[in-house]
Amino acid sequence: MNSLKSLRYSSIREALTHQNPTKSSFLCPLYFYNQRRWLKPVDSAQTRLENRTRDHRLDKLIAQIRKLNIILEISRLCCSKKRGPFVSLQLMSRWKNLVGLNVNVGAFIGKYPHAFEIFTHPFRKNLCCKITEKFKVLIDEEESVVRECEVDAVMRIKKLLLMSKNGVLRVHALRLIRRELGLPEDFRDSILAKYTKDFRLVDLETLELVDRDGEDESLCVAKVEEWREVEYREKWLSEFETNYAFPIHLPTGFKIEKGFREELKNWQRVPYVKPYDRKEISRGLERFEKRVVAVIHELLSLTVEKMVEVERLAHFRKDLGIEVNVREVILKHPGIFYVSTKGSTQTLFLREAYSKGCLIEPNPIYNVRRKMLDLVLLKTRHTRKLLQTEDETHEEEKSRDVLTSSPDDWEGERDGDWVLPILGK
Repeated sequence: MNSLKSLRYSSIREALTHQNPTKSSFLCPLYFYNQRRWLKPVDSAQTRLENRTRDHRLDKLIAQIRKLNIILEISRLCCSKKRGPFVSLQLMSRWKNLVGLNVNVGAFIGKYPHAFEIFTHPFRKNLCCKITEKFKVLIDEEESVVRECEVDAVMRIKKLLLMSKNGVLRVHALRLIRRELGLPEDFRDSILAKYTKDFRLVDLETLELVDRDGEDESLCVAKVEEWREVEYREKWLSEFETNYAFPIHLPTGFKIEKGFREELKNWQRVPYVKPYDRKEISRGLERFEKRVVAVIHELLSLTVEKMVEVERLAHFRKDLGIEVNVREVILKHPGIFYVSTKGSTQTLFLREAYSKGCLIEPNPIYNVRRKMLDLVLLKTRHTRKLLQTEDETHEEEKSRDVLTSSPDDWEGERDGDWVLPILGK
């Protein structure tokens, strides 16, 4: 009897101290217990980015815009050459890493005959490329529209300066989002140096607002205030519900967990210091993060296409008073923002501004860029009419190239050079 008792106690002791508790024994029921360690899931910006609900239409749009940007960069390099309006494919093959391509440049431009025309040079008999007239007209149209919308560009810069803590912005930060704000390439000379009554350059890289107190009060109204006014007037909601609320557009397929609606409702009511207010910023974490959301929301509202790269927002952190982990904050609010990871960068979208992959309220600059994108997306479709128009103008272009091109510009022996020594004798 004592031997059985000692055997039972020894088996229990072995079960408690054994390294592998999954083994079983008929002597002790504790062996049937499977030991498991439950780790608390990590909630960080990276995990939110990986587990977010994807918007396939916006991801597809970013992939298309990336191709358009590569085509625009190639066209810019082509126009920068002084020998003529065309470049040999041999020279263009060196631009692969310069424009950010993973394939050969010749194979890439061959997919877009509406943007590039490939032809054989009459002298050297090598393949050359030039921009098509359709695409060149759209590029010129975009430049002219940007010049016409100069007043809107000045307004955007002034609103950014009014949002800043001390009425100061870095010119380098504006240069990084020049295209997003609809600014011309020479905006430093054409806009910053022209409108000296509104802002001035303190030094080479610092822009300051001239009179912050005397600015029009209409400029100090955020874009979200228009939505709040509509919600208050048309939906008969109380001021308590709408005064600090944001439009929420959750993506299709978003999984609503238990307690999410209540947390969102409480967050909508949290007061914060609005972007254009000059009050002391609250140090409460929730109120401070909500002000960061409001500043990023207003910055995206000022852009032409309501999107900007996440990395470029970091250059506004100090001036706009959003010195936090911006990516972590925007990923907490999937109903307001969307981060696309298509391409080599992360792009931030204002979700309320888009519907089915298109901007709800288009502007002239966006319309021109959309025409360029539509022309690029044609790829090799509808090329029969394009070939017919090329055949009609081929002879005229060939004669013009012969007249404007000098034989001294080309190196190497050409057909007919051997005749000259015979005639000279």
